[in-house]
Amino acid sequence: MAKSSTIKGSTVEECQDMIRRSLRTPMVKFLKEHLEKSGCRIGDNFIRAVHCNKMASGFYVRGLGIQVCSNYMRYQDEVNQVIIHELIHAYDECRAANLEWSNCAHHACSEIRAGHLSGDCHYKRELLRGFLKIRGHEQECVKRRVMKSLSINPNCSETTSKETMEAVWDICYNDTMPFDRAP
Repeated sequence: MAKSSTIKGSTVEECQDMIRRSLRTPMVKFLKEHLEKSGCRIGDNFIRAVHCNKMASGFYVRGLGIQVCSNYMRYQDEVNQVIIHELIHAYDECRAANLEWSNCAHHACSEIRAGHLSGDCHYKRELLRGFLKIRGHEQECVKRRVMKSLSINPNCSETTSKETMEAVWDICYNDTMPFDRAP
């Protein structure tokens, strides 16, 4: 999730404090609990604040965990949102032993799920981003954000990304695990 280069974010220490607060929120606790139930132990350093050179809010890296880009985070809500989104990626990798981020279909599916289940595309967030649409905003937002994420995957051309996203859309959008239904 890119941010404007004019944004003055927080320090690594300030962001780490926001991460600590985020770990006490119900949604983050729920996702962490389900990661553990799926057999994926996450240690104390699984989610950490870092200074990022590329414009991003945060990212999940296999073997390293979740990195939250402090220099693009200003508010607690932003940190919570990044952590929830990235925890869904971690959950996907945990439950699918063969998930390959270089595979466009795998990457698209996890992005669809993370966009849909994390609340990234709630209408209030979309309104704040300057997107105003009453009907169908959520799916349109998820698709836009999936395409943006796939655009940085060197294994996915724009044409391949769009075709792949459409091919996996129904199954991935309707997969709400570990939730009973989309929150």
